[in-house]
Amino acid sequence: MIVAKNNFVRFVIVFALIFLICYFGALFITGLAVKGGMYSSFIANYFNIASWLRTSLIVATKLLVSFFNIETIRTNEYVLRIPSSNGIRIVYSCLGFGVMSFWTAYIIATVAPRTKKILWLFIGLLIIWFINVLRISLVLIAGNKGWKFPMSWDHHIWFNIIAYLGIFAMMYFFEKNIKKTI
Repeated sequence: MIVAKNNFVRFVIVFALIFLICYFGALFITGLAVKGGMYSSFIANYFNIASWLRTSLIVATKLLVSFFNIETIRTNEYVLRIPSSNGIRIVYSCLGFGVMSFWTAYIIATVAPRTKKILWLFIGLLIIWFINVLRISLVLIAGNKGWKFPMSWDHHIWFNIIAYLGIFAMMYFFEKNIKKTI
Protein backbone atom coordinates (compact mmCIF):
# COMPACT_ATOMS: atom_id res chain seq x y z
CA MET A 1 0.00 0.00 0.00
CA ILE A 2 2.80 2.43 0.89
CA VAL A 3 4.70 1.57 -2.31
CA ALA A 4 1.59 2.25 -4.44
CA LYS A 5 1.00 5.54 -2.62
CA ASN A 6 4.65 6.57 -3.10
CA ASN A 7 4.48 5.67 -6.81
CA PHE A 8 1.36 7.79 -7.21
CA VAL A 9 2.91 10.75 -5.39
CA ARG A 10 6.05 10.40 -7.54
CA PHE A 11 3.91 10.27 -10.69
CA VAL A 12 1.94 13.42 -9.73
CA ILE A 13 5.07 15.39 -8.84
CA VAL A 14 6.98 14.37 -11.98
CA PHE A 15 3.88 14.94 -14.14
CA ALA A 16 3.32 18.44 -12.72
CA LEU A 17 6.99 19.43 -13.03
CA ILE A 18 7.35 18.16 -16.60
CA PHE A 19 4.07 19.76 -17.66
CA LEU A 20 5.12 23.13 -16.23
CA ILE A 21 8.59 22.89 -17.78
CA CYS A 22 7.20 21.97 -21.22
CA TYR A 23 4.32 24.43 -21.26
CA PHE A 24 6.05 27.45 -19.78
CA GLY A 25 9.35 26.52 -21.46
CA ALA A 26 7.64 26.67 -24.86
CA LEU A 27 6.08 29.99 -23.89
CA PHE A 28 9.44 31.33 -22.70
CA ILE A 29 11.33 30.21 -25.82
CA THR A 30 8.59 31.64 -28.03
CA GLY A 31 8.83 34.93 -26.13
CA LEU A 32 12.58 35.06 -26.72
CA ALA A 33 12.03 34.53 -30.45
CA VAL A 34 9.72 37.55 -30.80
CA LYS A 35 11.33 40.94 -31.34
CA GLY A 36 11.07 43.29 -28.39
CA GLY A 37 11.53 42.69 -24.68
CA MET A 38 14.12 39.94 -24.12
CA TYR A 39 14.54 39.09 -27.81
CA SER A 40 17.33 36.65 -28.67
CA SER A 41 18.37 36.44 -32.31
CA PHE A 42 20.05 33.10 -31.53
CA ILE A 43 16.77 31.61 -30.24
CA ALA A 44 14.82 33.22 -33.10
CA ASN A 45 17.16 31.70 -35.68
CA TYR A 46 17.80 28.25 -34.21
CA PHE A 47 15.08 27.39 -31.64
CA ASN A 48 11.92 29.11 -32.87
CA ILE A 49 9.68 26.13 -32.07
CA ALA A 50 6.45 28.12 -32.44
CA SER A 51 7.39 29.17 -35.96
CA TRP A 52 8.42 25.64 -36.92
CA LEU A 53 5.19 24.18 -35.55
CA ARG A 54 3.07 26.90 -37.17
CA THR A 55 4.75 26.33 -40.54
CA SER A 56 4.24 22.56 -40.33
CA LEU A 57 0.56 23.04 -39.48
CA ILE A 58 0.01 25.49 -42.33
CA VAL A 59 1.85 23.36 -44.90
CA ALA A 60 0.00 20.20 -43.83
CA THR A 61 -3.35 22.02 -43.86
CA LYS A 62 -2.61 23.36 -47.33
CA LEU A 63 -1.79 19.82 -48.49
CA LEU A 64 -4.83 18.25 -46.82
CA VAL A 65 -7.38 20.69 -48.25
CA SER A 66 -5.75 20.38 -51.68
CA PHE A 67 -6.93 16.75 -51.73
CA PHE A 68 -10.46 18.22 -51.78
CA ASN A 69 -9.58 20.57 -54.66
CA ILE A 70 -9.46 23.61 -52.41
CA GLU A 71 -6.76 26.04 -53.46
CA THR A 72 -5.03 28.01 -50.70
CA ILE A 73 -2.36 30.67 -50.48
CA ARG A 74 -0.09 31.54 -47.60
CA THR A 75 -0.12 35.31 -47.36
CA ASN A 76 2.41 35.59 -44.53
CA GLU A 77 3.95 33.57 -41.69
CA TYR A 78 0.61 33.34 -39.86
CA VAL A 79 -2.13 33.30 -42.50
CA LEU A 80 -3.45 30.66 -44.88
CA ARG A 81 -6.43 31.61 -47.00
CA ILE A 82 -8.52 30.57 -49.92
CA PRO A 83 -7.98 33.04 -52.80
CA SER A 84 -10.66 35.76 -52.94
CA SER A 85 -12.16 34.45 -49.71
CA ASN A 86 -11.61 34.02 -45.98
CA GLY A 87 -8.55 32.60 -44.30
CA ILE A 88 -7.19 31.50 -40.96
CA ARG A 89 -4.54 33.08 -38.77
CA ILE A 90 -2.47 30.60 -36.76
CA VAL A 91 -1.38 32.29 -33.52
CA TYR A 92 0.29 30.83 -30.42
CA SER A 93 -2.98 29.59 -28.89
CA CYS A 94 -3.63 27.50 -32.03
CA LEU A 95 -0.40 25.53 -31.81
CA GLY A 96 -1.50 23.00 -29.17
CA PHE A 97 1.40 23.36 -26.74
CA GLY A 98 -0.92 22.68 -23.79
CA VAL A 99 -2.11 19.27 -24.97
CA MET A 100 1.36 18.35 -26.22
CA SER A 101 2.80 19.29 -22.81
CA PHE A 102 0.15 17.16 -21.08
CA TRP A 103 1.01 14.12 -23.23
CA THR A 104 4.75 14.63 -22.76
CA ALA A 105 4.36 14.96 -18.99
CA TYR A 106 2.22 11.85 -18.81
CA ILE A 107 4.69 9.72 -20.78
CA ILE A 108 7.73 10.93 -18.85
CA ALA A 109 6.00 10.45 -15.47
CA THR A 110 5.01 6.85 -16.12
CA VAL A 111 7.15 3.90 -15.20
CA ALA A 112 7.99 2.11 -18.44
CA PRO A 113 11.02 1.09 -20.49
CA ARG A 114 12.72 4.14 -22.02
CA THR A 115 12.43 2.90 -25.61
CA LYS A 116 8.67 2.39 -25.23
CA LYS A 117 8.29 5.84 -23.70
CA ILE A 118 10.19 7.50 -26.56
CA LEU A 119 8.16 5.64 -29.17
CA TRP A 120 4.84 6.47 -27.51
CA LEU A 121 5.88 10.07 -26.94
CA PHE A 122 6.52 10.65 -30.64
CA ILE A 123 3.46 8.69 -31.77
CA GLY A 124 1.28 10.70 -29.40
CA LEU A 125 2.73 14.05 -30.44
CA LEU A 126 2.22 13.12 -34.09
CA ILE A 127 -1.42 12.18 -33.43
CA ILE A 128 -2.02 15.46 -31.57
CA TRP A 129 -0.38 17.37 -34.42
CA PHE A 130 -2.58 15.56 -36.96
CA ILE A 131 -5.74 16.33 -34.93
CA ASN A 132 -4.66 19.98 -35.02
CA VAL A 133 -4.17 19.84 -38.81
CA LEU A 134 -7.68 18.41 -39.16
CA ARG A 135 -9.06 21.15 -36.91
CA ILE A 136 -7.34 23.95 -38.83
CA SER A 137 -8.50 22.46 -42.13
CA LEU A 138 -12.09 22.30 -40.89
CA VAL A 139 -11.93 25.86 -39.58
CA LEU A 140 -10.65 27.07 -42.95
CA ILE A 141 -13.38 25.23 -44.85
CA ALA A 142 -16.12 26.10 -42.33
CA GLY A 143 -15.24 29.79 -42.48
CA ASN A 144 -15.59 29.79 -46.24
CA LYS A 145 -18.79 27.73 -46.33
CA GLY A 146 -20.47 29.62 -43.48
CA TRP A 147 -20.68 26.54 -41.25
CA LYS A 148 -21.12 27.02 -37.51
CA PHE A 149 -19.49 24.88 -34.83
CA PRO A 150 -21.89 22.70 -32.80
CA MET A 151 -23.22 24.18 -29.54
CA SER A 152 -21.66 27.54 -30.51
CA TRP A 153 -18.31 26.43 -29.04
CA ASP A 154 -15.25 27.76 -30.80
CA HIS A 155 -12.70 25.57 -32.54
CA HIS A 156 -10.21 25.76 -29.62
CA ILE A 157 -12.74 24.12 -27.29
CA TRP A 158 -13.49 21.43 -29.86
CA PHE A 159 -9.78 20.83 -30.47
CA ASN A 160 -9.17 20.41 -26.73
CA ILE A 161 -12.09 18.00 -26.36
CA ILE A 162 -11.02 15.86 -29.31
CA ALA A 163 -7.30 16.03 -28.44
CA TYR A 164 -7.88 15.01 -24.81
CA LEU A 165 -10.21 12.20 -25.88
CA GLY A 166 -7.38 11.08 -28.17
CA ILE A 167 -4.90 11.36 -25.31
CA PHE A 168 -7.10 9.32 -22.97
CA ALA A 169 -7.43 6.64 -25.66
CA MET A 170 -3.64 6.65 -26.17
CA MET A 171 -3.15 6.42 -22.38
CA TYR A 172 -5.37 3.35 -22.31
CA PHE A 173 -3.43 1.64 -25.09
CA PHE A 174 -0.08 2.74 -23.64
CA GLU A 175 -0.93 1.26 -20.23
CA LYS A 176 -2.23 -1.92 -21.85
CA ASN A 177 0.96 -2.20 -23.94
CA ILE A 178 3.24 -1.53 -20.95
CA LYS A 179 1.51 -4.13 -18.76
CA LYS A 180 2.39 -6.76 -21.38
CA THR A 181 6.09 -5.91 -21.13
CA ILE A 182 6.37 -5.59 -17.33
